[in-house]
Amino acid sequence: MPTYTYSLLTKEGKTKRGNIEATDKNMAMSQLKSDGATVLEIAEASSFNKDININIGGKVKSRDLSVFCRQFTSIIKAGVSVITALSMLGDQTENKKMKKAIYNVRDNVQKGETLSNSMKKEKEVFPTMLVNMIEAGEVSGSLETSLERMALHFEKDAKLKGLVTKALMYPMVLMVVAIGVLVIMCLFVVPNFVSVFEDMGMDLPFMTRMVIWISDMVATRWYIILAVVIVIAVVVKFIKDSNSGSKAFIQIMMKLPVIGSLVQKTACARFARTLSTLLAAGMPLIDAISITARAVDNVLYKEELEEAAIQVQKGLVLSNILKKNNLFPPMILHMLAIGEETGNMEEMLTNAANYYDEEVETATGQVMALMEPAIIVVMAGMVGIIIAAIYGPVLQLTTSIG
Repeated sequence: MPTYTYSLLTKEGKTKRGNIEATDKNMAMSQLKSDGATVLEIAEASSFNKDININIGGKVKSRDLSVFCRQFTSIIKAGVSVITALSMLGDQTENKKMKKAIYNVRDNVQKGETLSNSMKKEKEVFPTMLVNMIEAGEVSGSLETSLERMALHFEKDAKLKGLVTKALMYPMVLMVVAIGVLVIMCLFVVPNFVSVFEDMGMDLPFMTRMVIWISDMVATRWYIILAVVIVIAVVVKFIKDSNSGSKAFIQIMMKLPVIGSLVQKTACARFARTLSTLLAAGMPLIDAISITARAVDNVLYKEELEEAAIQVQKGLVLSNILKKNNLFPPMILHMLAIGEETGNMEEMLTNAANYYDEEVETATGQVMALMEPAIIVVMAGMVGIIIAAIYGPVLQLTTSIG
């Protein structure tokens, strides 16, 4: 029988967390509600702990924000005031940075400020998109709806980021393993043969001398290698963090087979999901495009959307503006154009976002399927070179003796 991790609000107004065994999620919900409690969050224990856990003290992630919005909605629906809800959320949030921000928001709301203005002051935790959505909810009297939309948005965004991270991390792990194998060979295998070669006074070929030199560097001058790696990493990060460097890096990534398609589809999914969420809340198109530009990580798409907001303000059509470059594929442009013609952009963009979410999942599998054998082949080749360089002279010596 599966175990479910839950967070609920008791009849007395206290929050409670725990685990419950049930045949399915609906049965678990029924058991918890039988005592008059309001369920704030429930998920199967294995997936909850892995995917929706709020990290302690670090950067606030999309998962954190999705849980915040989802629980905020549940508490407000139970008839609890915003101030009390914020206190409860702050008490049960483990991320120290987010906890402090929630308490600051609560204190400002107690002083008479609106929820959106209070959250705007905590911009390192609460993104502009969330603040604007809450402001729209306050004005229209639909705060719960705005929070539900943002919870869904952040959940989708977190899943998207997780897929991309998985696609990139797996090859990196294989590379680390490959480097570890090479280091072990240089430290423990090659030195055993060096003493044999020295005793024999053999005239070693160039490849063997290179392998011995690298082995000596790894064993006795590892700090030089480490320093070079650190310097290269710092320089690459500095270049990548600069606007021009970031653009160049993304342009190179987008030209790579399979990976380029993954980068494009990820950006399109985030663009469509963000813009549709904002438009569904009744936000004006120009404002929605500007906020979407800030929410997109890809600097090429960010600049394109910033320019698009200016052009739309001049009266041009968004789909026509985005056609002028190759960043957006025909699929999303056609769906956007249909939405503009029918006056139902948010629905068409939601459909586009769902489509590209599936495409990202497919592309992720392709990247992993492509990178794994490639890295294994490279690793096998390097190990083969070391073995050939070491055993070549040994075989030559054996032949000459024979």
